[in-house]
Amino acid sequence: MSRALVVIDVQQGMFTVRPPLHRGDEIVDRIAGLLRRARAAAMPVFHVQHDGGPGDLLAKGTPGFAHHPAVAPQPGEPVIEKRHSSAFHDTGFHAQLQARGIDHLIVAGLQTEMCVDSACRHAVALGYRVTLVADAHSTYDSAVLPAQSIIDHHNQTLGSGFVALRDTADVSFSEP
Repeated sequence: MSRALVVIDVQQGMFTVRPPLHRGDEIVDRIAGLLRRARAAAMPVFHVQHDGGPGDLLAKGTPGFAHHPAVAPQPGEPVIEKRHSSAFHDTGFHAQLQARGIDHLIVAGLQTEMCVDSACRHAVALGYRVTLVADAHSTYDSAVLPAQSIIDHHNQTLGSGFVALRDTADVSFSEP
């Protein structure tokens, strides 16, 4: 079995919201670095792209739906389009991973408490090993919590035995 890098919802529309994405440029740079390392190691890369439906900031066919150019898919890298929070819900993602013999996902992207959290939990429920890149996912300030508190909470909650938690520099791209 093998591993794959999964980049979740790093789309143009996520960078037009106010308040702005917490440390958005840093997160994109880290994810771009992860992509370079994964590609250099010939590790499979999957991109997840959210379609929020008509009128949504991330609606298919709108400028907001497009991948951020710094982390856009290269030819041959699968794109999983989704309409729900989890990358696995009503998509062919699980089947594609199984067809490639992938059993371990390295996850980075947006939005911490929504699609990143949902993808991690759904992947574990399906039997995948999951590594969440602790410093390569982000969100926005909410009405009651600053973004960094949301990120810290999810890292602590998911990383307490549910998923492996690694910083970008500690993610290995060679097979164990």
